[in-house]
Amino acid sequence: MSEIHSAPVADAQKDNWVDRYAPAIAKPYLRLARWDRPIGVWLLFWPCVWGLALAAVAQPDWGFGWYHAILMLIGAGLMRGAGCTFNDIVDRDIDDKVARTRSRPIPSGQVTAKQALVFLVAQALLGAIILFQFNRFTVWAGVASLVLVAIYPFMKRITWWPQLFLGLAFSYGALVGWSSQTGGIAWPALLLYLGTILWVIGYDTIYALQDVEDDALVGVKSTARLFGENVRPAVAVLYVGAFLLWQAANLQAGGGLIFAVLSLVAGGLLAWQVYTLNAETPGNPLLRFQNNHYVGIAISLALLAEWAW
Repeated sequence: MSEIHSAPVADAQKDNWVDRYAPAIAKPYLRLARWDRPIGVWLLFWPCVWGLALAAVAQPDWGFGWYHAILMLIGAGLMRGAGCTFNDIVDRDIDDKVARTRSRPIPSGQVTAKQALVFLVAQALLGAIILFQFNRFTVWAGVASLVLVAIYPFMKRITWWPQLFLGLAFSYGALVGWSSQTGGIAWPALLLYLGTILWVIGYDTIYALQDVEDDALVGVKSTARLFGENVRPAVAVLYVGAFLLWQAANLQAGGGLIFAVLSLVAGGLLAWQVYTLNAETPGNPLLRFQNNHYVGIAISLALLAEWAW
């Protein structure tokens, strides 16, 4: 039994900090929250930074909300963990049939569904404490986002576009970051949000390429299956749309050439992902998916530079 409870998850990076340092009793829960794979926390956090930075571009005298950024990083870790826990509770029967997810804590027997539910509630309560540090509009906006989090795990059963619903949820930080500084929503934030949705659909389509064969057998739908042999041009269109909407958001906020030039680094990274994508090569889609962490950094620095200068 101890060997089962210490077994790492198949698609986690080898020798990650959870496998190496976490107490044995905590490992299944940390894996359930995907804290052995922090890429998801970063991908949830970067749109928050973008919203904060875009608000700083629009209101230079107010500056960048560093304190709020710290709160959002903590909140991203908690809410991403809660979302993954909820997703695994809902998908426990599917995960047992997919090679990449069979070793996750619930299907592998490391954690029961009831234990996972208690852990989910604990994470959600801690996340609520973080959320209540913001203004009233942002609090209500954050509460509204829970609807998207709740429906996402079911979308792969009923639509070919579950990545769209992930995009709606994972991009929400763009709105939260902006509203935390302004107390409302405006066109720059909406354009940023729409662009980020396209970005998320693109990178999660790449991620879903890892499970195409198993998903087909189980009957799970995804944009990776929908696009089929046209996945590269489809992701290219999504990425181009995202990049153009980010440019429009910057202009609408009063930004200019600095962001336009520096954001080409992010554009280059996105182009590299599409150009080198090969679903037939093991590890290729995962590496391109993870590369979006650097896209997040690049856009963040470009917006911060636009505000600073």
